[in-house]
Amino acid sequence: MKILSPGLGREKIFLSVLSGVMLTAGFPLAGISFAAWFALCFLIVALRDATPRQGFVLGLLAGGAHYISLLYWLVSTMHIYGYLPLWLSVLIFIPLVFYLSFYTGVFAWMAASFGLPLWMALIVIPCGWVCLEYLRSFLFTGFPWGLLGYTQVRNLPVIQIADMFGVYGVSWVLAFSSGVTAFFWMHVKGWTWRGRAIHRLDMAGALSMLIFVLVTVWAYGEMRIGAADRMMAGSKTVNVGIIQGNIDQLEKWDLVFQERIISTYIRLSAQAARSMHLDLVVWPETSAPFYFNYDEDLTAKVLSGIGKLGPYFVIGSPTVEFSGPDDLYYNSAYLISPPGKVEGRVDKVHLVPFGEYVPLRKWLPFISPIVEQVGEFKTGKMGDTLAWPQADIGVLICYEAIFPELAASMVKNGAGLLVNITNDAWFGKTGAPWQHFDMAVFRAVENRRALIRAANTGVSGWIDPAGRIRETSGLFVEAAMTGSVPVVRDYRTFYTRHGDLPVLCCFIAMTVLVMVSLFQSKRRAER
Repeated sequence: MKILSPGLGREKIFLSVLSGVMLTAGFPLAGISFAAWFALCFLIVALRDATPRQGFVLGLLAGGAHYISLLYWLVSTMHIYGYLPLWLSVLIFIPLVFYLSFYTGVFAWMAASFGLPLWMALIVIPCGWVCLEYLRSFLFTGFPWGLLGYTQVRNLPVIQIADMFGVYGVSWVLAFSSGVTAFFWMHVKGWTWRGRAIHRLDMAGALSMLIFVLVTVWAYGEMRIGAADRMMAGSKTVNVGIIQGNIDQLEKWDLVFQERIISTYIRLSAQAARSMHLDLVVWPETSAPFYFNYDEDLTAKVLSGIGKLGPYFVIGSPTVEFSGPDDLYYNSAYLISPPGKVEGRVDKVHLVPFGEYVPLRKWLPFISPIVEQVGEFKTGKMGDTLAWPQADIGVLICYEAIFPELAASMVKNGAGLLVNITNDAWFGKTGAPWQHFDMAVFRAVENRRALIRAANTGVSGWIDPAGRIRETSGLFVEAAMTGSVPVVRDYRTFYTRHGDLPVLCCFIAMTVLVMVSLFQSKRRAER
């Protein structure tokens, strides 16, 4: 094939695949977060003399290695819980991997398309990476799973910049580090970058800039951790119970097990309430596996069971409303007061493709939503909160925790506490539940709000406004955790107020530098 020309040799292919593997190594289960600081350098080195077309292919290879090893669990999820044949699950997975790898391919194509000087390349590389991550977060409904910055969730000082730049700021720092590492490697080996020699003075400047960025990020992080701790010390705290029922996904929607499931959650809630005086108890997504307020007997059983325990409750349940010729289904969270009275409801805004609705259903009639016994869900209103007397609660239902703008909209609308309810039983004992939990940590840092997470089978726990993981459960065990959680009412971070405005700066920088490069190329051609 022409695309696999002699210039695309084994070394470049190996380096590209290695880059993809190293990207995955930064995420659970491997959890080697240090790998993310230089993961992209292998791909960048492979691009040093590649044509744009070859660069695109090398990027596809890197992306393929990364997303296959990061998202392998999707195949078993579709096969076991979506009841799709294994071959069809794989057939759906392959285009998804190709689609996600396409972004890495475009990144590599851009890097291989312009003969930029070293200092320009070191701006284009991290800015280009961040711009493509951002595009992936909303194109075709968005799938910002596993962004590069999430690998640093336990590197507390580094992730503090998220209160200004979001997770994309951390991704920028990591991509910049990979770029400098790659150019240092090429300098030592005496290789050129796109036909340009990498001079000692240029390399010294790049290393100095990297040191400056790292010191600045670290210093800012330490400062913000101290500020967050002072804010928490001056804030009101509430006692919260987090319930993990550990309900088998194959039993969850079976009518035979409904009463037993409800009894399990009430029992664990009573256990938590005995351990300390609680203000709020949180159950996972669809922990009440029936149509709440429609199935009267099961609704009464839940309300009477939790009404006598004392605290307020946030519970997850599907909702059905009858409107005209069509029934409207929602994935909802309810706030229930101590007497057992429903005080409020919010509905999920960002639905899971193929999980809660089927895109292009007209052309995919053989696929149904994974959630059994429920029609296709409708969306709720962005920014809605639950009006709890202690503080408004912003509820992120399952997949919503990976979308930064949803949490920010809730905090902007007055939420003093964030809650993530989810059912990650679909993922089994893979890295996916931990990947999902880590992404929720950034929502706490971005908005300086505590985040409580209740998951059906794990990982449950809570995170403080500085991003410290205060407590976590195991996977596939029952848990009734308690903790004193700070409530922040009025503070708004730069990120909460302005969102992804810094990403726009990356787009502008990219555009300017590309135009400069094209202008210089034109002038050279005219000489």
